[in-house]
Amino acid sequence: MSIFETMSHLSAFQSSSGFLSTSTIISLTVFFSLLCACIIVGHLLEENRWANESITALLLGLCTGAVVLLVSKGSSSRILVFSEDLFFLYLLPPIIFNAGFQVKKKQFFENLAIILMFGIFGTLISFCLISLGAFLLFKRIGVTSLNTQDYLAIGAILSATDSVCTLQVLNQDETPFLYSVVFGEGVVNDATSIVLFNSVQSIDFNNINATISLKLMGTFLYLFFSSTILGIVAGLLSAFIIKTLYFGRHSTDREVALVMIMAYLSYMLAELLSLSGILTVFFCGIVMSHYTWHNVTESSRITTKHAFATMSFIAETFIFLYVGMDALDIDKWKASSASAGTSVAVSSTLLALVLVGRAAFVYPLANFINFIRKRDNSKIEFRQQFIMWWAGLMRGAVTIALSYNQFSNSEDTDTEDSALMITSTIIVVLFSTVVFGSITKPLIEAVLLRNAKPNISDVTDIPSLEDLRILLIENGEPSELGENPSAAPKRSSLRLLMTHPTWTVHYLWRDFDDRFMRTVFGGRGFVPFVPGSPTAAADETSGT
Repeated sequence: MSIFETMSHLSAFQSSSGFLSTSTIISLTVFFSLLCACIIVGHLLEENRWANESITALLLGLCTGAVVLLVSKGSSSRILVFSEDLFFLYLLPPIIFNAGFQVKKKQFFENLAIILMFGIFGTLISFCLISLGAFLLFKRIGVTSLNTQDYLAIGAILSATDSVCTLQVLNQDETPFLYSVVFGEGVVNDATSIVLFNSVQSIDFNNINATISLKLMGTFLYLFFSSTILGIVAGLLSAFIIKTLYFGRHSTDREVALVMIMAYLSYMLAELLSLSGILTVFFCGIVMSHYTWHNVTESSRITTKHAFATMSFIAETFIFLYVGMDALDIDKWKASSASAGTSVAVSSTLLALVLVGRAAFVYPLANFINFIRKRDNSKIEFRQQFIMWWAGLMRGAVTIALSYNQFSNSEDTDTEDSALMITSTIIVVLFSTVVFGSITKPLIEAVLLRNAKPNISDVTDIPSLEDLRILLIENGEPSELGENPSAAPKRSSLRLLMTHPTWTVHYLWRDFDDRFMRTVFGGRGFVPFVPGSPTAAADETSGT
């Protein structure tokens, strides 16, 4: 099946002798014109707090779909037909990789425990509640042909937040903690949802027994950790190859090409091995930014950074533009043949389950974290918890793609109910993106920024690097900060690790990284010497 199917009504004539269809050229021209329009409108609305590029592309797609629907006299609203292969193999990898490549690693790993708790356990809680809620409520609405696998799939589908839209509604500089947690959770959440979805697909529900939940959990853990390890290994391999072979001495084009291809190769290997490509390429991006990026020449660093960001931006715009156009696909709405009341009831039920499912883990887990933390200024305030709940309500292309995968070719589910689930999912995505996405920025300004308190840290409670060095590295040898080391009582290493795990683990990692990892894989401090580069010019100047 071709990735792009074109509308026959867009062109009354077609080239029979040429190898390119005229309708294909027209469709692509219109679509790329829309991409240009999205970029221009997004630039003009940059300072508008109610709009962002995701909503702009979505609304422009809706308007375009409506125009095409009118021109075709209600036969179709499509310019290009979106396939799952197009989304998962070509559009999603650059977005997720760039997210890992550009993420502020210090913020991300400082909040890693919260991110993993929300992204894994939170998604599991949401998955269970949405699946159970759909099972209990759908039959009362009149949707009766869904089976156990369908209900579990609905839970996995609607547990996937929209990490792409999160990037645009949260500001990394204004709210660094919220950005790090919500965005990091979004990436882990997407990966967890897809892993859950694949786990549900792989289980034979015709032979359900007491071990089914254990099998589901075992499959999930295997996919999660295997995908993460594969991404780390791929990133380290790229760093080692570029550091050892030193491509920059002959051609910077080769090292840039190798970085891009190996990043994409990590995703494809994960899919080939039936693992989570999202987790693999995300952690590959983090490792490449920590090691590989510092091993290439200066010009290649600039090229790769902007190239990844540009590809990600185009893919994001493409996705939202298509989602807007696909929402008016008349074939899906005709296939469902459900009344307006039934469609609204199903969509409202799904949206309510999304709201309840997220609240069921955000507030309990946040308060559990607050209970563990000792210092008041490190606890998550209720206002922050509210924004974390609100910003994670948006659903996007991952939700739609999984919905297509489950219901477009379902043999066990009634065709009308399958079409109803797809259209209801689209309604949830549109409503959550436009409504929740447009309100998030003003909400943050009203709830957080206007009432922001200065972040005054308790310096006496934070261990110094010298304290950590004495405790963990030199076993209490005298410090340069004082001639009498007994003046300051030495804390036990176990107490330090328990009271300040992030600081302690960070210090131990930095020491291990400097002593062992950087000597093999390069990284910060490894500056390739290329004749004619700014580094070479500076060295020549200093030498003279």
